[in-house]
Amino acid sequence: MKGNAAAVRAPSSPKVPQMVREQYTTATEGTLVERPDSQSVYKIGIYGWRKRCLYLLVLLLLVILVVNLALTIWILKVMWFFPTGMGHLHVTRDGLRLEGESEFLFPLYAKEIRSRMDSALLLQSTQNVTVSARNSEGEVTGRLKVGPKMVEVQSQQFQINSKDGKPLFTVDEKEAVVGTDKLRVTGPEGALFEHSVETPLVRADPFPELRLESPTRCLSMNAPRGVHTKASAGKIEALSQMDIIFQSSDGVLVLDAETVRLPKLAQGTQGPSSGSQGLYEVCACPDGKLYLSVAGMGTTCQAHSHICF
Repeated sequence: MKGNAAAVRAPSSPKVPQMVREQYTTATEGTLVERPDSQSVYKIGIYGWRKRCLYLLVLLLLVILVVNLALTIWILKVMWFFPTGMGHLHVTRDGLRLEGESEFLFPLYAKEIRSRMDSALLLQSTQNVTVSARNSEGEVTGRLKVGPKMVEVQSQQFQINSKDGKPLFTVDEKEAVVGTDKLRVTGPEGALFEHSVETPLVRADPFPELRLESPTRCLSMNAPRGVHTKASAGKIEALSQMDIIFQSSDGVLVLDAETVRLPKLAQGTQGPSSGSQGLYEVCACPDGKLYLSVAGMGTTCQAHSHICF
C-alpha cells in the first residue's frame, strides 16, 4: 500500500443495549404518546442590584448599632451612672442619698429630708423657698414660705421647740406663749404691745432704767396676789397727765419710807395765835383729797375743811 495509512479496525466490543425513551412508553395501539419538552432552569438566590441593596442595608444597620452603642456609653459616662445610683444621687436602703449641690426645676415631694451628721441642710432659692404639708385629699394643712422680705407661716399653730423638746415659742389664733425662762428685748425703743401682756416679772438690765409707758392710753397693772415694784439702785417715778390712782379693795395703803413728801398739797391759813412753828398736819376730805392744816394742840382739820369744797 503506497502512501496510504493503514487503517486498522479495532475489534468491536460487545454491544451494550441502550435504553431509549421509546422503550418506556406503552406500545398500545391507538395511544398517542407525546415527547416531553425540555424544562426551564431557575436560579435560587439574590443576585444583581437586589444583592447590593441588601448588603447596603445591613451595613447601614451595623453603623446605626455602633453609633447607638457609643452614645449609650457616652451618656452613662457623662451622667455618672453606677449600679448604686446616678452621679451624686445614690440609692440606699433608707432611701435616696444626694451629695453636693443640686438644682430642682419642679416641685420635690418627699416624706423626710435631712442632712448628714457632719453638715448642715441648706435650702436656697433666688425667689423664695416654700415647704407645704398636705393631707390625703391634697389640701394644704401647713405652709412655710421664706421670701426675700418676709417669712410667712400658714398653719393653725406655730411652735418652736428646744433640743430636748421643750416648747420655746408657741403662736395660735388666740395667744402667743413664750416658754423660755427669760425673754430679752434688746431694741433701743423696747417692745411695743397693742394689747395686754401677762408675765410674772418685768425687769431691766442691771444698769439701764425700766420704763413702762402708755403715750395715749392708760397703764394698768393687775395681779391676783399683789404688784411689787422695786428699784435696787435708783428711784421709782410715776408720771401722769391726769390722775394716778392707788386702789386697794381689801387692805390699807402703806407708805413706808424715811421721808414722805407731798410738796404740792393745799395749805390752810395759819392763825395769829398759833404756836405751831411751821408745823402742819395732813387732813383728808370725804372724797379722798389731802390738804395741809396748821398743827395745834388738837386737830385743826375742821377749821380748814372749806378746802374740800
